[in-house]
Amino acid sequence: MHHLPPASENTARPSPGHPRKTPAPRLVQALPGLLLCLLLGALCMIASQFFNGLSALLLAILLGALWRNIAPVPAALAPGTAIAAKQLLRLGIVLLGLQLSLGTILGLGPGVLLVVLASVGATFFATLWIGKRLGMDAQQRLLIATGFSICGAAAVAGTENVIKAKQEQVATAIGLVVLFGTLMIPAMPALGLLLGLDERGIGMLIGASTHEVAQVVAAGGSVGAGALVVAVTVKLARVVLLAPIIAGVGLCMRRKHSVQGGKNPPLVPLFVLGFLAAMLLRTTGILPESLLSAASTVQTLLLSAAMFALGLGVHLRSIVKSGGRSLLLGLLGTLVIIVVAACGTILFPPA
Repeated sequence: MHHLPPASENTARPSPGHPRKTPAPRLVQALPGLLLCLLLGALCMIASQFFNGLSALLLAILLGALWRNIAPVPAALAPGTAIAAKQLLRLGIVLLGLQLSLGTILGLGPGVLLVVLASVGATFFATLWIGKRLGMDAQQRLLIATGFSICGAAAVAGTENVIKAKQEQVATAIGLVVLFGTLMIPAMPALGLLLGLDERGIGMLIGASTHEVAQVVAAGGSVGAGALVVAVTVKLARVVLLAPIIAGVGLCMRRKHSVQGGKNPPLVPLFVLGFLAAMLLRTTGILPESLLSAASTVQTLLLSAAMFALGLGVHLRSIVKSGGRSLLLGLLGTLVIIVVAACGTILFPPA
């Protein structure tokens, strides 16, 4: 009675009374956290209707971060929040492609597109270089560089999937995006007025500099409808660069791992290909507006749920523990993109 058969014998010939294990228990464990993220994401969507200038995504990040830093998060939620922070985020990014059209992006004109490329490129490489000078490791530098140059938390999470960063590194990068991006909501319109820009010019400045899509909406909406349209369009042009940046990071990681003998990370993650495919599908014009509207709602829900889950990982202590280097890199990266965007807006104002 004390000598049980080896596990291999039981699994080799499963009987009707002892069925083979399935992933179902894992899904059951994930349900509480997953449903909570979706529920709070939906509530943030509703609440955003009553907070002028605050989007559901930003509210969700702030709510998650607030919970994480003032009260303990039950361990039972961890499996579900992990799915929300990765799988739901990837689906949301794919659906985000349906909100972009190549015609709209190209319609910005060559001058504005040049400013977009300069803002993303200069911020990405300058942040990497500054971070290296500060003695920070490559993974932390890459997370902050992509988050600040492209589209905030979504870019951080997308990069994390390629470089396999530590959770505290991801939390630090997202925390910096929330901190500095939130400060830019009132600062960018004020800077635009100081520079003597018109409403559309302020919108371009906001879209070319502000870290998070949600923060762009908040800042642009505070200026006016004209600024909001330009700001979002310019910001989405930066979002398009998520694909080539992550592909480039993936290529560098593949080369590095091939030398070290590790498992090669994907060159281009599937969700990035899905994002590009969705954007091309939108460009064809065959999708009805009703479908695009529904997709936009689902996309906002998925990204809000993911942002709440990511917010739960924003522990202020982790930013403090990382020392002043992370905060300094966040500040300098923010200043780089503001200077490039401001100079570009003055030289190539929107038509």
